[in-house]
Amino acid sequence: MQTPALKINDYQLNWGERTYLMGTLNITPDSFSGDGLLDAVDGLNIQRKSGVPIITENLLRKVLDQARRFINAGADILDVGGESTRPGSKPITVKEEIQRITPIIKAIVSEFNILVSVDTYKAEVASAALNAGAHIVNDVWALQADKDLASIVAQYHAPIILMHNRSSWMQAEVKEKLGGRYVGVEYQNLLEDIKRELLDSVALANNAGIPDEHIVLDPGIGFGKTVEQNLELLNRLEEIRALGYPVLIGPSRKSFIGYTLDLPPDQRLEGTAAAVSIGIARGADIVRVHDVEFMARVVRMSDAIVRSKSPASESSLKY
Repeated sequence: MQTPALKINDYQLNWGERTYLMGTLNITPDSFSGDGLLDAVDGLNIQRKSGVPIITENLLRKVLDQARRFINAGADILDVGGESTRPGSKPITVKEEIQRITPIIKAIVSEFNILVSVDTYKAEVASAALNAGAHIVNDVWALQADKDLASIVAQYHAPIILMHNRSSWMQAEVKEKLGGRYVGVEYQNLLEDIKRELLDSVALANNAGIPDEHIVLDPGIGFGKTVEQNLELLNRLEEIRALGYPVLIGPSRKSFIGYTLDLPPDQRLEGTAAAVSIGIARGADIVRVHDVEFMARVVRMSDAIVRSKSPASESSLKY
C-alpha cells in the first residue's frame, strides 16, 4: 500500500520516490558527535544573564553558515536541537532550551526556504519552536516523556517523528575513545517489542488528533539498544517500514559504528555511509546525518540503485 504524501505548507514529501536528507544543527555544548555549535566559536558562544543563555551574533552567523552549506549540499530538512541526548548528558531547563533554539529557528526560516524540525520532547519547547517557524516536531521519546506534547502538535497541525527509546543511564557505559553505549538491554523480541511500543505511541498521537499522514516512525538506532541490537535493527528495518508509516533513521556517527570499527566519532564517516546505504535499501525514507555534504552523495547513489533510476538532477524538495 502506498504511503500518502506528507504535505507541509508548500512542501510535499512523496514517500518512495526518493530518500530525504535531514541535517543536524545541534545548539549544544555537549553533543556526542562533537558538532555542538555552542562550543564551536568563542568558547561556549553564550552570554548569561539571570542564568539564561543569550545567542550571540557570532554563533548565529556560524549556524546560518552551516545551514547554508547543508542546503547547498542537498539537505531537505534542518533539525534544530538545544539539548544533548547522549548517555549521561545533563538535562537543561525548558527556559534555557527555548532561549537556545528559537532565535536559531527564526533566523533559518527568515533566511532560507527549507523545512525545519525541532528536536525536543517537551511540549512547551515544541510550542515555542512551532511559533518561531518550525514545521515538524522530532520527539526522541515518542510522546512518552511529556503528556502534553501530543495535543500541542495536533493544535499546530504539525507532523511528528516518533522515536523508539529505552535509554537508561544505568544501562550505559562510557569509554574515553569510543563514547557511550548501552549494555545489557533486554528485549523479549527485539523487532516485535519495538513495533509494539511505536504503535503505542501512534495511538497516543491519534487519540490527541494527530492523523496517520502526519506521523513518521524512527526505530531509535542508538537509543537503549546494544551494539548487536542496533546492527540487527538496521538490517531488519523493512519490518518497521511494513507498519505503513514513513521511516526515519539516524545512524550518523553513533556508537554502534564506533564499537564495531573501534573508531571515535570523528572517524565514523565510512561506517555511517554503510549504515545509511543499507538503511535506504531496507526502506528508510529520511536519513538524519551530521556530514551532509558527503552523505548527500551516498543517498543519491543508494537511491539510484535501490529505486532503479538515475540520480535526480535536483536534490531540493519539489514544491
